[in-house]
Amino acid sequence: MWAVAAALCLPAGRPAAAADIAALSFGLISTESAQGLKESFGPFLADMERALGLPVTAFFASDYAGVVEAMRFGKVDVAWLDNTSAMEAVDRAGGEVFARTVDLAGRTTDHAVLIVRKDSGLTLADVVRCDGSLTFGNGDPNSTAGNLAPAYFVFAMHRIDPATCFRRMTLTNHEANALSVAYGRVDVATGSEWVLTGRLARARPEVAERLEVIWSSPPIPSDPILWRSDLPRAMKDRIFAFFLQYGRFGDLDRVRREREVLAETGSGWAPFQVSDDRQLILVRRLRMLRDRRRIDNDPDLTLRDKIDRVTRLELRMEDLELWSEITGFRGSAR
Repeated sequence: MWAVAAALCLPAGRPAAAADIAALSFGLISTESAQGLKESFGPFLADMERALGLPVTAFFASDYAGVVEAMRFGKVDVAWLDNTSAMEAVDRAGGEVFARTVDLAGRTTDHAVLIVRKDSGLTLADVVRCDGSLTFGNGDPNSTAGNLAPAYFVFAMHRIDPATCFRRMTLTNHEANALSVAYGRVDVATGSEWVLTGRLARARPEVAERLEVIWSSPPIPSDPILWRSDLPRAMKDRIFAFFLQYGRFGDLDRVRREREVLAETGSGWAPFQVSDDRQLILVRRLRMLRDRRRIDNDPDLTLRDKIDRVTRLELRMEDLELWSEITGFRGSAR
């Protein structure tokens, strides 16, 4: 049976050598409570354990950064992350994207959303008025849908800072934000369309029915699955085969059962698709665009400081655009 590891602390030290691996640790981003994730991922990780023939341990952290740090210290071998946290894992923790999630409708893009209670009467205009009258549930700083996309498309584009706009602001996961809005603890919050229309709608329909979306972002890539780049090639092959065959191959009963398992995993998934680090190009561009807007909007920066920072940022953006051209991958965030 698969085990559970809580991310209470990460001791410094040398990560386990790839050749020493006798078990795998699977990191899970905190889109909901640890108990909810355990129930959601339990059958899938049990199947992974049987297919690979070695123990698979689930690793929970209180925030997205905890999973990235766990991978950096060799405490997580494979992880489900979102694109912003995956970017951090690739850049700082030796992570490598090899697959991506697909929702039950076959989509490989999600949307960030802002949600309010249906009976609130609030609109996007009320949010961007930035008059300090509302309370706001923001997402994890390393969440694309929960934080980065709204930070650019809603706040930076309207030349406002969420830290100064609201009477009170909290930082938490998608599920907690939805509950906070539904039960009146905050007026407006960020979220993910997949989470709202997927697992939350099935598991907590009374919550989903109280919520209304007042803003939706342009499409953002679906969540990636990563492994540590220093895993043995043979282990990567076995992991890759498990993910790409799951819910696709075998007799009809097996395929049906595995698809039922996937439908209850995460926000509700269909079989995975192949991906790689190129899917992170869009979120890299989005973060740079957000940073550019923040520089432009910062009243405390002198003109010289703004020119210096924008020049350095534009050089990075030129490098990213060149990489986009070379790889043939283009994003659409503007």
